[in-house]
Amino acid sequence: MDILQIVGIGLLTAILILVIREQKPMFAFLLATFFGIAIFLALIGKIGGVVSMIEELADRSGIQSVYLKTMLKIIGIAYIAEFGAQIVRDAGLDSIASKIEFAGKMLILVMAVPIISIIIETVLGLLPAGGGA
Repeated sequence: MDILQIVGIGLLTAILILVIREQKPMFAFLLATFFGIAIFLALIGKIGGVVSMIEELADRSGIQSVYLKTMLKIIGIAYIAEFGAQIVRDAGLDSIASKIEFAGKMLILVMAVPIISIIIETVLGLLPAGGGA
């Protein structure tokens, strides 16, 4: 599915939602949610290709796979949290959307701690020992 198809289907969906929203707001929400899920499922194959390419580059450069997997999980959490928050925001529940985003940020922080610690250890290893005058 290329971007022209996605934009075309998005415009049609938006028109349908605008027509339906006045009579059946629940159906309008379901239609918006279905559109978002359909786009996500249509593009997940392309995401898999990008992940495979990044893994291959990481193997060639000698980056430990645990750090790459952690980074990919962090990216996944960010996308899923954003997607969920947008769906909830479409339903008019901004406070719940904000809580989903907050939970995503907290999970990202927790998952990033091992990577931050290895970066700090690397920087400390590069500094000269003692450092006295």
